[in-house]
Amino acid sequence: MSLQAASVIFAAGKGSRMIGYPGNKTLLPLIPSASPYEGEHPLLVEVLNNLPEGPKGIVVHHCAEQVKRALAGIVGVSFHFQPSTNGTGGALLAAAPFLQSVSENLVIITMGDVPLIRRATYEQICRETARHDLVVLAFAPRDRAQYGMLEMDGHRVLGIVEWKYWREYPPERRAALRLCNAGVYAARRDALLPYLERLASRPHTVRKQRGQEWVTLQEYFLTDLVEMMNEDGLNVGMVEAPESEVTGVDTPEALEQVQGEFARRNAESPSLSA
Repeated sequence: MSLQAASVIFAAGKGSRMIGYPGNKTLLPLIPSASPYEGEHPLLVEVLNNLPEGPKGIVVHHCAEQVKRALAGIVGVSFHFQPSTNGTGGALLAAAPFLQSVSENLVIITMGDVPLIRRATYEQICRETARHDLVVLAFAPRDRAQYGMLEMDGHRVLGIVEWKYWREYPPERRAALRLCNAGVYAARRDALLPYLERLASRPHTVRKQRGQEWVTLQEYFLTDLVEMMNEDGLNVGMVEAPESEVTGVDTPEALEQVQGEFARRNAESPSLSA
């Protein structure tokens, strides 16, 4: 019997660094034609193809109707509008009605712009929920850049610390940070649901540049779940994947990299089986 999971897919963002592309980032093509922005097989469709069987709740905002049209006819998909782009935690909160309505107790939380994650990897993080209440997908980067890093105690994830904090750590503490957060999670629904209300009560005030202006926003961070669960004595674990598999499309360069890797996979296995 194949593994069943309810999947939440974040597909709300514009992709502000995709210069010259006005559409929803998750609809960028994996198979380019005249330009990297034109072609076939949207990123989001490949994400859906790779997820395990089960209902899929897609969180939308920017060009929401465009996303719905692109997925017309796909069975088991529902759409959940995120009123404002108020962080990954805000995206999960927008999907709360979906999570409350499904019967599956396995939940995957992923993004619509990470099309190279294989079904076997999603299944692996799901299987780890037999031992952990929440499982983080992680990777060891060639360059830690400004990624959020996992603070570990053995195989247990204690927290996910952002660059603006870990860059100030003493050298020996920075050196201990080996794994980055890929932004993909699995959880047991019965463990996750009680934390949605708590997540909603913990907004963060952030300053962001919008055009020529700086604005103050209230955002919710999905990574807060790790801290909250640890505070309550729950067990947060991780699964490590290759960096190439978890590459997200947030720049034109990353798009071309992912398109190239997808073409290589297709050449090796034309069926693109997971």
